[in-house]
Amino acid sequence: MIGKLTGTLLEKNPPEVLVDCGGVGYEVQVPMSTFYNLPANGSKVALLTHFVVREDAQLLFGFATARERQTFRELIKITGIGPRMALAVLSGMSIDDLADAVSQQEAGRLVKVPGIGKKTAERLLLELKGKIGADTGAQSLFSNNNDQNDIQQALMALGYSDKEASAALKKLPPDVGVSEGIKLALKALTK
Repeated sequence: MIGKLTGTLLEKNPPEVLVDCGGVGYEVQVPMSTFYNLPANGSKVALLTHFVVREDAQLLFGFATARERQTFRELIKITGIGPRMALAVLSGMSIDDLADAVSQQEAGRLVKVPGIGKKTAERLLLELKGKIGADTGAQSLFSNNNDQNDIQQALMALGYSDKEASAALKKLPPDVGVSEGIKLALKALTK
């Protein structure tokens, strides 16, 4: 519903900021990575946002980059990970560190984040594998890798296993489109 706020930064009280947008002040929860890069109070600021509506609250989360927001969205899709826990993960480690931990399946690095126990860390590693991390390219959440995710989903819908689909994806050119990628992947799988 609310995708971006541009206005004047009125207050900074970690992890919350108050942004005045045309006379309306929005309270926005931000990860510490965004918080540290905010300008001084009274300056113009633009934040990408994610709006959460619950029975007992309406919450607005803000991010400096699209990559942060997309990672946040991937985190909250995981069972047992709410918006506040996702914010804690993004505050406790950089996206590159998270991607590296996922690709190397290192639960110990996630346990260092306050509020993340061993079981939660293992669930995060399992659920995020193939979505972020070096195994699919560190930037798999973004740009052209959405095409690769679509190709992989299409192959799996056709009955191929996750492992077979991943192997076929590795043989594709990095900038291939979805329809062409599916054709090439099917050719590779039928050899």
